[in-house]
Amino acid sequence: MVVQKPWLPVYLRLPAGPQASLGILAFEAAAAMSKLLSLHRSLSDQEVSRLRSDAMRSPGVVYLNSTDQAFLLRLACAELVVSLDAAAAAVARLGLRCGIDFGGVYACLKAGAPDASLDPLVAKGFRVKAKKMERLVAATARLCSEMEALDELESAERKMSVRGWSRLSGPIPQHPQAAAAAAAAAAAQQQQQQLAGDSPGAESLLQELKTQQLKVKRLKEESLWNQSYKKAVGLMARAACAVFVRICSIFGPFVPGLPPPLPSATTDSVQTRLSKLLHPRSGKAKASSGPITRRDGPSRVHPPMTSNSCPIIGRPPPGQQKSPSNWRKLLDAPPSTVGGAGLDQQYANVIVSAEELLRMEAEGRQEEASAERAEMYEMLPAKLRAAVRSKLREWWRDPGQLDEALARGWKDAVDRIMAWLGPMARDTVQWQAERNMDRRRRFDGAPRVYALQTLLWADKDKAEAAIVEVLVALSCICWYEERRRGSVRLG
Repeated sequence: MVVQKPWLPVYLRLPAGPQASLGILAFEAAAAMSKLLSLHRSLSDQEVSRLRSDAMRSPGVVYLNSTDQAFLLRLACAELVVSLDAAAAAVARLGLRCGIDFGGVYACLKAGAPDASLDPLVAKGFRVKAKKMERLVAATARLCSEMEALDELESAERKMSVRGWSRLSGPIPQHPQAAAAAAAAAAAQQQQQQLAGDSPGAESLLQELKTQQLKVKRLKEESLWNQSYKKAVGLMARAACAVFVRICSIFGPFVPGLPPPLPSATTDSVQTRLSKLLHPRSGKAKASSGPITRRDGPSRVHPPMTSNSCPIIGRPPPGQQKSPSNWRKLLDAPPSTVGGAGLDQQYANVIVSAEELLRMEAEGRQEEASAERAEMYEMLPAKLRAAVRSKLREWWRDPGQLDEALARGWKDAVDRIMAWLGPMARDTVQWQAERNMDRRRRFDGAPRVYALQTLLWADKDKAEAAIVEVLVALSCICWYEERRRGSVRLG
């Protein structure tokens, strides 16, 4: 009786053990390593200062998202912890193959509980070997692209071989002597083709294939492909712990739920700057563009640069602050926000299209601008489309005197709104692109955009009002330009 072996997934049938090479799992390790590098760079002094002075105090974030700096810090911290959890989970999966229980070590570190398994990491120091990790990730990324090129060359070589054999096929001879003679002739022809090349490009293809195979072999030696599980997991485990310690050092005094930082972290200067962030200096509010009235051009409402506008989610009293038990749940946007309604990507595309339309109008590309305007209005939800039509109908009842000064007022109003709305839309598009699992961004270790910089947490009513004003002003500007060129005649 034959006993069939149970089917196992591929990753369970790969070689395991501390000294075994990663092999095909090098790409998963490189993706986790690049995510750790991205988090490490996002927590540098320069990036933390940029978060404090630029992102959290940008006019669009202040007006649409929140002025509560403590709340914004919690959002940034939660996003970093969730991203680190995903990278640590990948490291833990690889660690199980070489007998390293990194999942338990990481859980103890997050809980702030003393554990003997943390002692070796603490003794060696929580350090991120960024240069070595960058070199390994870059080599693995090149290996991925070169292996794809090798697959294409091997596929072309197989097709050429199939075409060569097809020319040798023919009717089967009736007599054995004739069959033997045909087989000898076919063998001679095949040998001649192998020596001389099947076509003028066959020899160059084989040479290119050989060169590509050597290149892939060299990159396997330099990349994570030939690295042992023990070395790769140890490198990423120390980096993950170092990143978490850095998060605790920076955000711990301001975000409940984080364990106290270990003594090895030196971030006093960052904590001092964040302390000042929670007690900003009072300043005068700056006026900004707002709704366009029916006849008198843009008025100055919507103050996105004020430091005292009402936040969407207020800061709770000190006695009511609770430690977040689920960091991912903290990132769920409420229904009153653009992200909670699932419209952040759609609204961002509309705003980016409006920016492109303004650029086309300024450059005089009228036909492209008309097509872009039609496509932009097609992207609008029914509610926004109805609001724009209602505003335009209200304007057309009594347009008043249309002159260059009024058109310039519209243009200035759009520029003021887009100055703070445009960056949030571009950050939203980038934030969404960074979370797509495409091959181009899989090994990207650059700092990433925070969700607090995007339209995800934007107040839905305020964002829609700003978009409507922009679209109405754009329609009036385009109409004025067409009238000025003589394409529209008033009776």
